[in-house]
Amino acid sequence: MNIPQIDLPRVVIIGAGFSGLKVAKLINTHRYQVVIIDKRNYHTFQPLLYQVASTGLEPDSIAYPVRKILKSQKNTFFRLCNVENIDKDKNILNTDIGDLSYDILVIATGAGNNFFGNDVIEKNSLPMKSLIDALNLRSKILGNFEEALNTKDLNRRESLMNFVIVGGGPTGVELAGALAELRNKVLAKDYPDLDLRQMKINLIESAPRVLANMAEKSSEVAYKSLKELDVLIWTNTFVKNYENNVVSTQTDLTFNADTLIWAAGVKGNMLKGISNEDQGKGNRIIVDEFCKLKSSDNIYVLGDVALIESDLYPNGLPMLGSVAMQQGVYLANLLNQKAKGKKSKPFVYKHKGIMATIGRNAAVVEMGNLKIQGALAWAIWMFVHLMLLVGFRNRVVVFINWLWKYVNFNNSLRLIIRPYKTLI
Repeated sequence: MNIPQIDLPRVVIIGAGFSGLKVAKLINTHRYQVVIIDKRNYHTFQPLLYQVASTGLEPDSIAYPVRKILKSQKNTFFRLCNVENIDKDKNILNTDIGDLSYDILVIATGAGNNFFGNDVIEKNSLPMKSLIDALNLRSKILGNFEEALNTKDLNRRESLMNFVIVGGGPTGVELAGALAELRNKVLAKDYPDLDLRQMKINLIESAPRVLANMAEKSSEVAYKSLKELDVLIWTNTFVKNYENNVVSTQTDLTFNADTLIWAAGVKGNMLKGISNEDQGKGNRIIVDEFCKLKSSDNIYVLGDVALIESDLYPNGLPMLGSVAMQQGVYLANLLNQKAKGKKSKPFVYKHKGIMATIGRNAAVVEMGNLKIQGALAWAIWMFVHLMLLVGFRNRVVVFINWLWKYVNFNNSLRLIIRPYKTLI
């Protein structure tokens, strides 16, 4: 990999997500050499992927080059590669571009989609966990309308204009709201000769209510806001199969839909070399209160892939960006203290709240005992997400897009760069 050998301990970070970048930016590079590796050369702000998929934002407004983020960091290197195996005994990473030795390893690989063992749904549905997924979905949505405009087969047209979103968490709710606003305010202008009333947006949730991880009041507000946007909501329902454009459920309810969007669950991105004893629920890696792998003295695990069990969180900390960022800051400080020969206190997660937006002037925000709904929650949601974006340019671009869309309900982002079937 052509990483220079110097007289500093080498910290290798797998993953350029929220936690991995926090470590790389805050660690003392006078004390450590840092190598961060990722299969992509950019950091993605995943909470806004749904806006790229629904034509609300350009893809480059929520992505930022890793090398640019780390350009001012001394003794810091980035390599674009895939990790194939971890050799814990030899302290070596095996990658597709060569082997890399480490003194300290940080695993921050994030999470991927959890299809709960249903290979058919995994094969036929559209996920939304990466920028490529979001662009894929955008092309699929727009391509469906182009085909619906030309087909004379009424059954086929119904299938093309029927969208099923599986998962009533924040991602599913936000995407359903965005698609509904796209239908109600924008697509009618693009397709005046297509009856947009035929477009159906179905949100399927296995729990009794949407946003089940939030308070009942927030769920009620989200439900009401989605219904006002004419989103069809099916609770206490889970998808059994999706094949030949037919979505089947346990209630015998079926949908004729050309597009099934999967937002129903996530699991940790596990790496080879992690023993079975170190693997916990949700394909996550079990770590101690110092974010350290219990079977190793020099491997730390952060973010969605890390499982820290406690009395308050028996199933592990929630898989949220706020958890990942706090762990990244914590580990950087721990390593900096370790380099000085000082001990650190265990990691303590400070819950700062949870939020979701449903559409224009509609959102829910929970911060401790404070629960806010409506326009104020929507403004808070926008401010928080703008501030969390990496790079001043990205914040400006996203803000201008949001402002322009708010004023005239339109943008110029409905481009089919490549047909859906040719995307990776």
